[in-house]
Amino acid sequence: MILYEHPLNERVRTYLRLEHLLLRFETLTSRSDPVDHHFAFVTLFEITETGGRSDLKSEMLKELDRYKTQFQSYHGNPSVSEVVLDAVLEEINHCYKGLNIQGSRISNCISENEWLSALRNRASIPGGTCSFDLPAYHHWQHSSVSDRQKDIARWAEPIQPLHAVINLLLRLMRKGGSPQRVMTQNGQYQQNLPQGRFQLMRIFMDPSSGLIPEVSGNRMMVWVRLMRLDDEGHPQNVKEDTTFEMELCG
Repeated sequence: MILYEHPLNERVRTYLRLEHLLLRFETLTSRSDPVDHHFAFVTLFEITETGGRSDLKSEMLKELDRYKTQFQSYHGNPSVSEVVLDAVLEEINHCYKGLNIQGSRISNCISENEWLSALRNRASIPGGTCSFDLPAYHHWQHSSVSDRQKDIARWAEPIQPLHAVINLLLRLMRKGGSPQRVMTQNGQYQQNLPQGRFQLMRIFMDPSSGLIPEVSGNRMMVWVRLMRLDDEGHPQNVKEDTTFEMELCG
């Protein structure tokens, strides 16, 4: 199944973008080629630009507080494992403290490093990181794989609390999903939502169907239009009725 996720508010939109960037950063860093490590830096610059905003930090801390209050209310509930509950609350507290301490450093971990700052400025120029532009960077690219990976890990250390918080918030959100099987009419599906209850829509499509969902949604409603690519690769509306599985996550 192919999973498509659509955010229903701007905060979750940012979470999903950061998750995408963080996963790409991990993948590129784990590889050995200098080209992969170059694009790991490019991705790191995107992460710090997206995740270093002070308003985002405040929103994430509030969200962690909300989950903490919610899970604390489950204490004494016979249907809830106290061991699992305590582990989740401990993870929430750990993420809260880490983000609270390191959050202000996320946006500064590049600007405070002259070498990284120069690389970021040149990376925004097409071909701007050639050996004649940044000889020190060219030299670094010829160091050993382990040394390059250690350097990247050291420079990226301030984003680790952000990574932990994004992973936790999206995991808790997805676990709260309500799966359902729905049917389209003339290739479209629409559903009104209780205001503010859901934050994320997940759609599972059978790849053999060739169908692609185009999703529009907000906290009030979701609308899905199914499409299929023609021989030229252009999306075309599908008119036949079909079913697909979706989840609405709060």
